[in-house]
Amino acid sequence: MTLIYITCKDEEEAVKISKHLLDKRLIACSNMYPIRSMYRWQGKLQDEKEFVIMTKTKEKNYGKIKEEVKKIHSYDTPCILKIDAEANEIYDKWVNEEIK
Repeated sequence: MTLIYITCKDEEEAVKISKHLLDKRLIACSNMYPIRSMYRWQGKLQDEKEFVIMTKTKEKNYGKIKEEVKKIHSYDTPCILKIDAEANEIYDKWVNEEIK
């Protein structure tokens, strides 16, 4: 099982990206939640409200997910992180059935 962590400018963008990945059957599930992010961008400290997408997929889909997200994401430098995870057998089976 692989989790993909993606930050977005707002809930609307998080929903758009989630629906896109679900429609392409690259992910089985998407959880979205608001976060507060602090980071340095172009020499200035930023303190922003964002939304995070946490998706469930398989590692084999990571490259395609990166490509698809970059096509529609509003950020010049989107955060797309792959996190290896282990799931219970029933959930893992469901994920496999839902993705390509």
